[in-house]
Amino acid sequence: MKKQLMTIAATAGILLTAFGGSASAHGTTYTVRSGDCLSKIAKVNHLSVKQLKQWNHLTSNVIKVNQKLVMVAPKAQVVTKSRNMSTHTLSQTYTVKLHDTLSGIAKKFSTTVSTLKSLNHLHSDIIKIGQKLSVNGRPTSVIVTPVAAPVNKINAVEVDAPISKIQEVISIAKKYMGTPYVWGGESPSGFDCSGYVSYVFSKIGVSLPRTAAAQWSELKSVGFPNPGDLIFFETYKKGPSHVGIFLGGNQFIHASSHGVVMDDMTSLYWRTKYLGARSIF
Repeated sequence: MKKQLMTIAATAGILLTAFGGSASAHGTTYTVRSGDCLSKIAKVNHLSVKQLKQWNHLTSNVIKVNQKLVMVAPKAQVVTKSRNMSTHTLSQTYTVKLHDTLSGIAKKFSTTVSTLKSLNHLHSDIIKIGQKLSVNGRPTSVIVTPVAAPVNKINAVEVDAPISKIQEVISIAKKYMGTPYVWGGESPSGFDCSGYVSYVFSKIGVSLPRTAAAQWSELKSVGFPNPGDLIFFETYKKGPSHVGIFLGGNQFIHASSHGVVMDDMTSLYWRTKYLGARSIF
């Protein structure tokens, strides 16, 4: 009788093991048994249901008997994805658009202006429309080939390039004399002051911020304007609210309420509103 009781107990133990087991995994996978559920399997293996669903690409809590479940994070896949992402990040570039600024691009990509300048070997904050900028990774190496400058022509070479750009800006600006004023306008059908300035410089490939206030804060401050520089005025509100292009001889061109005109910055009205100058070149 005692022997029979021991046999029955052993049989019951086998049955309990088969149908009421601990749902504990003995490796990287677990085979679902009858009576199992995700919450039970997760609890026994010190995991969360969310982890099990994520690792096994489950869209619901339904599991099937004999289904094999992954019980560890797919590390190899994570590392591969991370490496691929890193490679993509290192090669990421951004193409400059109208009204883009270095500070705006830096903010967009969670970096700094100094980092962008270092990555792209920029010596100023001026960027051009269509220019491709590296926005992540290490600076690309630059090979500099020394070129001997002709004797007695160094100054001429250094001055000619900016003068040609300045002349081009002034020439373009004057083409739009008489264009009507339109609030928010930034095309030859109508300009406001900052839209006009931004449009003119876009024609030589230079991207400027859209508003007078942003142009004032983004560009390099100069003590006295040179031809081609921007001059700013405080008109209808506090701070830089109006902008024009300095032509020289106290003359500037701008989109006024009467349209695109030339004015004298030393006239009674404008000299009392003058704030200062900013340079693009």
